[in-house]
Amino acid sequence: MNRFFEKISLEQFKKDTLEDELSYNSVILPKRSTKNSAGYDFYSFKDYIIPAGKSLKIPLAIKAYMNNDEVLLLMIRSSLGFKYNIRMSNQIGVIDSDYYNNENNEGHIWIKLYNSSKKDFIIKKGEKIIQGIFIKYLTVDGDDANNKRTGGLGSTGKGEL
Repeated sequence: MNRFFEKISLEQFKKDTLEDELSYNSVILPKRSTKNSAGYDFYSFKDYIIPAGKSLKIPLAIKAYMNNDEVLLLMIRSSLGFKYNIRMSNQIGVIDSDYYNNENNEGHIWIKLYNSSKKDFIIKKGEKIIQGIFIKYLTVDGDDANNKRTGGLGSTGKGEL
């Protein structure tokens, strides 16, 4: 198989979320809603409240394996943006293929949602919150990038490569 989703390990889950095995067992792998859906829906494994005008970092307990010439783009579900003014803080998340199981990171995908409305927003356990789309990408002729990722979120900007 060239691309798939899987849960992070139970040990990583407990460390990152401070939750127990019961919560871990409720994690749902991303899936498409229809045969023509481009996006894989990601689900919340617990309830969250995002206060009006605030943001919240949310662990998804999921990692994604893909080919070296692919990227997983994460976007807010359209209905959350249109109906409730919920946005991803970085607008679009970019998950590179080498984020998966690298030297110092299991590949745990996190998101940060911002509530730009005037009302608190409630996410219920099991609700779809974002969507991910796998995309092939191209590089320029003569590209000589050959560094190796060794960390997690933001690691390529911290001199870890």
